[in-house]
Order: sequence, then C-alpha cells, then structure tokens
Amino acid sequence: MEMTETATRWLTDTEQCAWRTHLDVSRLLTHQLEKDLQPFGLTMNDYEILVNLSESDDRRMRMSDLAAATLQSKSRLSHQITRMENAGLVRREHCESDRRGLFAVLTDLGGETMRKVAPHHVESVRRHFMDLLSPGELSELHAALTPIAEHLRGRRGKP
Repeated sequence: MEMTETATRWLTDTEQCAWRTHLDVSRLLTHQLEKDLQPFGLTMNDYEILVNLSESDDRRMRMSDLAAATLQSKSRLSHQITRMENAGLVRREHCESDRRGLFAVLTDLGGETMRKVAPHHVESVRRHFMDLLSPGELSELHAALTPIAEHLRGRRGKP
C-alpha cells in the first residue's frame, strides 16, 4: 500500500517572523510577570488561582471547574492547591451536594494577599505590556487575537 504525503504548508518569512515574535513576547512577558510576583511569594499560577477564586461566588470554585479555568490537569491543580493551602491562601471544602466533589475556597489571608498584590501586578502588566501600545494598537491586537482564542477555546480536550 502506497502512502501519499500531503504537502507541508511551510511558514512564509513574514509568518515565521510573526510567529517567533509572538513566542518571544509570550515567554518574556510571562517570565517578567513571574519575576515581579516573586517578592510576594507567588507564581503566575498562584495568582491566576487567587483571581479566579476572588471573582467567583462565595470566593469558591469546584476543583474541576478551577482546573478547567486555569488549563491545568486535576492532578497538577491538586498539588498547586496543597501548596497554597500550606501557605494559608486557600482551603478545600467538601461539596455537600456531591460527596466526591471538592471546592477550593479563598481564605481571608488569600483575599488579603490579592488586595495587596493586585495593584503591583496590574502595574507590572501596564509597564511591560499595556503602556507600550497605543489605544489603536491595543484594539487591533484584541481584534487579531480574539478569533485565535475562540478557536482554541472551542478545541479544549480535542486533539
């Protein structure tokens, strides 16, 4: 049986440049934001979990929903939550309606930490991203990235 090959659609020079710049910005910005959270003893994953919990009803989320929101495996999130629990930022609670379900709950210390760290994080985002773009460029960037985000959200869990 003879296999036929589909021609690879290699990236053009322009596409390659855009792709590599995107990768650079993504890695460098994440690295810088992580670095700016270090004095508070937080990682970007910690901060994202604190944000999700602080913005949810009753400052709690089902672990499975939190894993989906943060794009983490349940196992990885469980380890992360254990570490954050040990730091007093979150706690786990059993779900009354589903004996197998667990909630991650933002503690008072976790809420206090968010209030303290959020202004510094926002300033970091402004300094290293927002303030480097004009309002028009931000609008264009948002318009360009939205269809990609929607496409990728629609593919969650699919090969």
